[in-house]
Amino acid sequence: MERTSKVFIASCNCLLRESIARVLAKKTDFEIVATQAICTATRNEIAGSGADTLILDSLEFFLDAPLPSSPTGGQNGWMKSVLVAMEDNHEHFLAAIRRGALGYVLQEASALDVVSAIRTVAAGEVVCPPGYVRVLFDQVAKHAVEFPSSRKRMRTGLTRREQQLVPLIGRGLSNKEIASHFGLSEQTVKNHLHRILRKVGVADRFSVWEACQIHKLGGSTKSAGHAA
Repeated sequence: MERTSKVFIASCNCLLRESIARVLAKKTDFEIVATQAICTATRNEIAGSGADTLILDSLEFFLDAPLPSSPTGGQNGWMKSVLVAMEDNHEHFLAAIRRGALGYVLQEASALDVVSAIRTVAAGEVVCPPGYVRVLFDQVAKHAVEFPSSRKRMRTGLTRREQQLVPLIGRGLSNKEIASHFGLSEQTVKNHLHRILRKVGVADRFSVWEACQIHKLGGSTKSAGHAA
């Protein structure tokens, strides 16, 4: 029996949104749960939609806050997400992958390519432009060189509070959301993050979780009072 993927389409571009919906509506393996312009209420709409696959054309929206979860989601239980009409930008691509995107489709992609990418992501697989595979290989090779040197910085270790922050950073929570979780000020979280980056030896928050997993750092996300 053919499995039907429940799809939520959120797009800044009305024409793109309607075009994707029109194409997918003709396919028997897709059920369009909703099509919506991106606005302040969109994230709540996505979270309560029951969709398992999210189609977006806004990288900024995707990176801005945690991904909605889904019982049939991708990595870490997040909703399977494919970004379409994206700029040909390697840094944007890597940021999207670190954030949990399973698909990245460029602006010049054909309608057939877009549908194929959505179907691939809905099936739990990943897809990116052929030329971007080299970007992923280069990134892995770069980390293989950088992480050994970061061990020296890690010898001082993370404080208990810093270890508690690591899983939330890995889930993509913003500084404001982390501050709310622990009852801290946003500036305090920023200070903790700055120290974590220095100790772990990475340049940005997207690399923190990966580095800490490799070195087995980072603990529970439970609040522990006023830990150091």
